Amino acid sequence: MTTDALLAYAHILAILTLVVFIASEAALCRPEWLNAAAVERLVTVDRVYAIAAAAVFLTGLARVFLGSKGGAWYGHNWLLWTKLGLFVAVGLMSIAPTRRFIAWRRALRADGRLPPAEEVRRVRRWVMRQAHVIPLIPLAAVFLARGYGN
Repeated sequence: MTTDALLAYAHILAILTLVVFIASEAALCRPEWLNAAAVERLVTVDRVYAIAAAAVFLTGLARVFLGSKGGAWYGHNWLLWTKLGLFVAVGLMSIAPTRRFIAWRRALRADGRLPPAEEVRRVRRWVMRQAHVIPLIPLAAVFLARGYGN
């Protein structure tokens, strides 16, 4: 029981970290606020966001395979696969912003150039899409934990 509680805690902590850093990306990625320091910070924040996503995935796997219910209980449940699909979708949505943040930093360091406002708005829309899909994952989780979807 202690192991299960600690795994749940680690998973929740990773999820909260992920949410904090996607919110930070959304806050920083605004044309009116974007300056050289924000571009540098976006790359760092995005890196922590990726680490948090990896932690969410790994702690989720640990809960499935090391938790009290076990992999057999979870494996056939469509809600688990829905959660995983949404998680993968968020991950795929994060690729474009990550690439743009790195390109912005490269341009900034090369010649001091900041990205055009329209590009910043476009990238922010991708960040916001991720931020709006993420809450659906724990929604599936609470139903999964209560035995729905079997």
